[in-house]
Amino acid sequence: KWEEASDRLHATNNFPEFTGRLCPAPCEAACVLGIGDDPVSIKLVEQEIADHAITAGFGLTPRPAELSTGRSVAVIGSGPAGLAAAQQLARAGHAVTVYERDSKIGGLMRFGIPEFKMATDVLERRLAQMAAEGVTFVAGISVGIDLTVEKLQSDYDAVVIATGSTIPRELTVDGRHLDGVHLAMPYLIQQNEVQEGMREAVEISAEGKKVIIIGGGDTGADCYGTALRQNAASVTQLDIHVMPPPTRDLSTPWPTYPLMLRISAAHEEGGERVF
Repeated sequence: KWEEASDRLHATNNFPEFTGRLCPAPCEAACVLGIGDDPVSIKLVEQEIADHAITAGFGLTPRPAELSTGRSVAVIGSGPAGLAAAQQLARAGHAVTVYERDSKIGGLMRFGIPEFKMATDVLERRLAQMAAEGVTFVAGISVGIDLTVEKLQSDYDAVVIATGSTIPRELTVDGRHLDGVHLAMPYLIQQNEVQEGMREAVEISAEGKKVIIIGGGDTGADCYGTALRQNAASVTQLDIHVMPPPTRDLSTPWPTYPLMLRISAAHEEGGERVF
């Protein structure tokens, strides 16, 4: 019952094809089947239902509001939170305008998430649906600089702030500012900009270099896959933790978050992980 499944999924999630690709899926660890068996693969189920619905032609049907409330809302930030808020508000009948300081809409999903993890067309087709539902997108506007908060408050009945954070967690260690030491996001964003055709080449390239990635999480894995695609001489990811077991450890029984080795697609492509 694919159409019914899609309706149920979209009732609580505006963009299941995003979360099905990007979410770390802590919900799977909470599944009661995990007590004595493998839990339901919720993330994959989510992605499969959403992708099938889109392929079948009923997953991206615009749902414009039948009646207008006469009220207007400004949404600051076009990442997943801002887009979800904008779609819900538009479907409730409000006139919604999304403001984004980058030159294109999408936030972290466009500038930060590698193309190999979620292709840009997955984002673009949702933006087209939202535009058909009446959402207005304004890119290249930095609220507070190009557009004052006072102007927003006078022009709109309500303002939603969904800006996220682009401030990195700095390491105050010797050598942090030596040549060749970079933070993850500027590195990933430059590669996204190349993929978008916004620049011809990256300023930070791993090509021919021996790359060390400090941090064993999702962002580290994104850098890992990007460095491999830039033809790094070698890629090594350093994780501060002891290497966990391949399956749930007895020290973290259900319903606690399981201690176990997590492998992303990028890790299967080469390189080395050191725990």
